[in-house]
Order: sequence, then C-alpha cells, then structure tokens
Amino acid sequence: MAEGEGPETTTEHERILQEIESTDAACVGPTLRSVYDDQPNAHKRFMEKLEARIRNHDREIEKMCNFHHQGFVDAITELLKVRSDAGKLKVQVTDTNRRLQDAGKDVINQSEEVIRCRVHQRNIAITVEKLQLCLPVLEMYSKVREQMKSKRYYSALKTMELLENTYLPQVYQYRFCQIMTENIPRLREEIKEISMSDLKDFLESIRKHSDKIGEMAMKQSQQQRIFNRVVKKQTHNGNEKLYAASGAFLGHFDTATPEQLQDDEEEYEEEVLTAQDLVDFSPVYRCLHIYTILGDRETFENYYRRQRRKQAGLVLQPQSNMNETVEGYRKYFNQIVGFFVVEDHILHATQGLVTRAFTDELWNMALSKIIAVLRTHSSYCTDPDLVLELKNVIVVYADTLQGYGFSVSRLFDLLLEIRDQYNETLLKKWAVVFRAIFESDNYSPIPAANEEEYRMIISRFPFHDTELEKQPFPKRFPVSMSVPEIYKEFKEFIYASLKFSESLHRSSTEIDDMLRKSTNLLLTRTLSGCLQNLIKKQHIGLTELVQIIINTTHLEQACKYLEDFITNITNVSPETVHTTRLYGLSTFKDARHAAEGEIYTKLNHKIDEFIQLADYEWTMTEPNGRASGYLMDLINFLRSTFQVFTHLPGKVAQTACMSACKHLSTSMMQMLLDTDVKQISMGAIQQFNLDVIQCELFASSEPVPGFQGDTLQLAFIDLRQLLDLFMVWDWSTYLADYGQATSKYLRVNPSTALILLEKIYKRMKDTNKKKHYIFSVQKK
Repeated sequence: MAEGEGPETTTEHERILQEIESTDAACVGPTLRSVYDDQPNAHKRFMEKLEARIRNHDREIEKMCNFHHQGFVDAITELLKVRSDAGKLKVQVTDTNRRLQDAGKDVINQSEEVIRCRVHQRNIAITVEKLQLCLPVLEMYSKVREQMKSKRYYSALKTMELLENTYLPQVYQYRFCQIMTENIPRLREEIKEISMSDLKDFLESIRKHSDKIGEMAMKQSQQQRIFNRVVKKQTHNGNEKLYAASGAFLGHFDTATPEQLQDDEEEYEEEVLTAQDLVDFSPVYRCLHIYTILGDRETFENYYRRQRRKQAGLVLQPQSNMNETVEGYRKYFNQIVGFFVVEDHILHATQGLVTRAFTDELWNMALSKIIAVLRTHSSYCTDPDLVLELKNVIVVYADTLQGYGFSVSRLFDLLLEIRDQYNETLLKKWAVVFRAIFESDNYSPIPAANEEEYRMIISRFPFHDTELEKQPFPKRFPVSMSVPEIYKEFKEFIYASLKFSESLHRSSTEIDDMLRKSTNLLLTRTLSGCLQNLIKKQHIGLTELVQIIINTTHLEQACKYLEDFITNITNVSPETVHTTRLYGLSTFKDARHAAEGEIYTKLNHKIDEFIQLADYEWTMTEPNGRASGYLMDLINFLRSTFQVFTHLPGKVAQTACMSACKHLSTSMMQMLLDTDVKQISMGAIQQFNLDVIQCELFASSEPVPGFQGDTLQLAFIDLRQLLDLFMVWDWSTYLADYGQATSKYLRVNPSTALILLEKIYKRMKDTNKKKHYIFSVQKK
C-alpha cells in the first residue's frame, strides 16, 4: 500500500492528520470530507496512515508513562499519608465554619441595616437634589404671585418668562410643574385683564381731569403771553402811553409792572400743576409694556386709539347753553386742551403708542368740529364784552396748543370771522349809546362860564375857533353837548375795536386797516341810521334840526382828527399806499341834507298850520285896513326862525327862506282858487292884498342875508301881478300884452285869472254891481 502511494498523496495525508490533531473536534468534519473527495480508495490509504499514526502515539505514551511511573507511585503514597490529615482538617474546618456562621448572623443583620440606611441616605440625597431643583421653581412661582398681588405686573411677566424658559424645563417631569405650566397662560390673561381694567380706569381718570389739565396748560400759556406783552410794552413806551389813555382799554395785566409780573409768576409757579401731577400715567405705561411682552402690542395700540377717538368725540360735544357765559366756552376749551396735552405727553413718553400722524388726524378732526361749534354758538352772542372774552379765550387756547406743535392758523382765520361779528355787536351797542346821547341832548349851544369849563370841553372835542377864544366869558360853543359825547364815543369804539385785534398776530398795517373799516361802518351805518331816525322824529323841531346841522358840520371836520388818532395808535403812516381812508364823511353830509329837507318840510308844515288859522270873509265889502292876524303871527314866526338860521351855512338858510316864501305864496294862491270859495268880493281882494303887501315887506326886509336885490320878493310875484290885475282892473293891458316877454302881467295864468274872475262875477251878480265893461271882458 506504501508502494502505490505517491509523494503528493503522502504529503496530503500528513497535512490532514496535522489538522485533525490541532483542530477542535467540531471542525474535523470538513477535513475528513476532503479525504473522501480525493481519489477512489483514498480513504483506505488514509485509514492506514491514521492507524500508523495512532500506533506511533501509543508508543510515545507508553514511553512517557514508563518514564513517570515511579513518580506516580510516590505521589500516591504521599497522598495516602495526607488522607488522614485531610480528614482532621475537614472536621476542624467544619467546626470553624459552624462557629463562624453563628458569629456572622449579627454581622449580617447589622450589614442589612447598614444597607437599608445607605439606601435611605441615597434616597434622601436624591430627594434633596431634586428639591434643590424644584425650590427655585416654587420660589419663582411664589414671587410671581407676590408681584401680582403688589400689582407689579410687568415684573411678574418677566418672572414668568424666566420661570417658563429656564426653571420649569429642569423639572418638567413633575406633576406640579405641569400644573404651573398650565397656569402660566391663565396668569398672563389675568394680567392682561387687570392691566386693561387699569387702562380703562386711566382713560376715565383723564376724562375727568382733562378740564383741570387744560386749565393749567392754558393758565401757563396765558402767563407767558402776558409776560411777552409786558416786555414788548417796555420797548414801546410811546404806544403804552396811547393805550393808557383809555382806562377801559387796558386791563390789570396790561398795566402790570415787571415786579408785579414777577410776583404773579412766582405765585403761578406755586399753584400750577402739570398733567403728571394730576394724572398717574403709570397704568398706560404698564399696560403698554405688558402687551408688548405678551406680543400683543398692536391690539393694545388699536384699542387705546379707538377709545381716545371716542373720548375726543365726547370732549368736542358742547353744552347747549355754552354761549350764555364765557365760562362755558372756557370749560369747553379746557377739556379739549387737556385732551391734547395728554396725547402730547403720551406721544413723547411712549414709543409708538400714538404717532404724530395720529395726533394730527385727531387735531384736524377736532379743529373742524371746534370751528363749526364756535361759528354756531358765537352767532348767538349779542354782548360785545362776551365776544371779546371769547376771543381772549380762543387766543389763549390757540397759543397753548400751538406751543404743543399743533397748527392753529384756521383758528386765527376764524377769529377774523368772529371779529366781524364782534364789530356788529359793537355797532348795535353804540347805536344804543348814540340814541341815548341824542335823547339826552338839549340841542342848545354848550355854555362855558369860565376857563376851566372851556378847557374841559376842548379836551374832549377838537374844537378850534380863534374868534371864540377871544370872546370874554361866558362863552357859548356852536355845538351842543352831544358832539363831544359822540366824539368821545368814537374813540371808545376805536379802543373797543382795537381790543379784539390784540394777540391776533397781525401786522400794524392790517390792524390799522381793520380799525378804519370798522370806524367807517360806525359812521356810515350806525351813526347815519341814528341821525336819520333822529331827524325824522316828530318832537324834533326846527331849532333842533338847525343844531343837528351845525353838529354834523363840526363832527365832519373832526373826522381828520380821528384819522390821526388811529394813526397814533397803530403807528401806520397815513401815506401808506394801502391805508384805508375814513369815507364815512358822507354820513354827515347825508344827515345834513336830510335835516335840511326836514327843515324845509317842517317849515312848510308850520306855515300850513298858520294858513289853516286864516279866516277870510270873502264877501266883505270893505277891507279891515290892516293885515290879517294869522299872517302877522306867521311873519313873526318866520323872523324868529330865520334868526336861528344865522349859524347855518348861508346857502341852507337862503334855501329855507326861499322855500318858505314860495310855499307861503303857493298856499295863499290856493286860498284864492279854493273850490269851496264860490264868491269873492273886491273888499276881500283888497284885504288879501294887504296880507300880500306884508309878505312882500317881509321878503324885502332880508330876513336871511345873502339874497341879491329883490330875489326873495319874486316868490310873491305871481300873487302880486294877479292882485294888481284885479285891483287896477287893467284887463286891456293884460289882453294886449298877453304872451309877450315884456308883459306887465307875464306871471298871470289865464286859467287862474278866469277862475278868480268868475268868483268875483258871482259876487257882483248877487249884489247887482255889474258893469258893462265886465261883460265885454267876458265876451272877449
């Protein structure tokens, strides 16, 4: 079998055998499988090789055993010797173990107790450690509660934020932390509700205190305005003297000295309170911070602005009787100023809660409402003092809000409208004053018994007459007492009108123009109307009318002094291009014309009254030989009346005299032609002729100087030629010269002559005293 084996087969078998010897039993299978996978009958040869290897190993074992056999025998012998000692040792060990077990029971018990204590200690340490983590959470939660109790909501929110983000995550596994986590949103909502409630209280508070806040702000603004005015007056001493000329014009503050003003300022500074003193703004700050932290700032801003808009609407609603007193207006303005002072404070004290655009929107809305309210309510004011006080309140109101950055130009434009209304109320007031002056005037020249009385009159009225000054006392001014009174009222009106122009931030030229226009209205409307009504009153007689003409003449001359007076007040040169002139001079001319016309009317009416007293006996046979009594009374009346006309302008007196004579002539002509008079005797004609002669004598006596020649006598020329025609019975001449310019009876109207002739004819017919030439005249 060795012969059939090759070297390779032998080497392979050797390798397999080495693997079997060195490999674990579990891995022998694959190695043995390779034996069967080789050449046929290879396993037989391998088995043979394996048996040969086993025999070799057996021989080696036997050799080794033989080598160690003696030592083994010796070891067995030695082991047998130790066997008895081992038994003894076992007994001792057993006994020792028993005794040790008995002694270790207490130790075991104590050890178990120690173990339990150590477990307790460990649990306590863990508990302490966990409590140390939980205590800050509890402390922070307790701090939140305390902060909320003390109303420190902003700090409470900060604490909650720290608790939620830092401390709770460390102990989130505990149930109480979960409860806290659930409570924190509710606490935040509670804080929002509380802060919103505080904000509502704040809004109600500023609603109540707006009046006081506005009053303090306007008081401070007024104090500053007064101070500026006094400083300005110190630099304009000339103007100060002019203003001081009227006590009614200057008030307490206008005449205050710098020392007095200093005292007023110190007193004012002690009393004045700011918005922060009157209202606690912390709720709105706190609420703003709270909503900002909670990320809901926009909601808060919208709510605040919406509520303030509503409050603005309430503030702007005026009381129904506001126009009755200035206090109503002042309270109205105080509330509005207080509202916007608060808004201005919020604007500057917070970041974005209100914006300038928002306050400007509110202001524009309020300004439109205020202007509408003032236009409505001021229109009911009939007292100029109330209108003036209203103007002063509006100026202080405008200056106050202008100091806070609000545009007030529309308010000053409104003041110009109110100024027109103020002028209207002044005109109505001065109309009453003028009527009272006219009613109390005696329409007699002012007497001056001594120098003092003379100087007193000329100090009140600019009257200059060198001839009067040279006359000895007692003297008499040509004007009546109403003239200096009216001139004084002119100046008072100018001062009153000037009062409204103060603090309107207008130039001197504009103020000068306003004064002149209002003075023109006083002249052309108020005084003119009063004069016209006065002239038409029934109790005003000819003497009064003559005095009115004289008065208006002197008032017209005094108008140039009024212009100088206005110029001195405003310091605007009259040569300025745009200076308004006093065109009210026509008022006095119109009044004079009306008075002159009334003189003519009343004079004619008086003549008619005398004519009505005429009692002619138209059928008398012989004249009385003297003029009628009514006519002599009339002539005497005319003489005395025309003597009063000596102070009138010559043309006026001449016109009145001519008008009276013409009216008398016409009236006497109407008596002759009266249809009720059916018959007239020649005796009546002769008596009538005596009356006409007296009229002619009166006309020739020049009752009013200035007539040339027999101009006044021409008023009776119609009567004279008619009477001459019948007295002389010069019908041939009349008929021959009829229509010629040189006719002796040129002014005799044929129809008039025929009417009178018929009346005489009827009388002659009844008395059978007709003559043949009368018939011849009638036939012709």
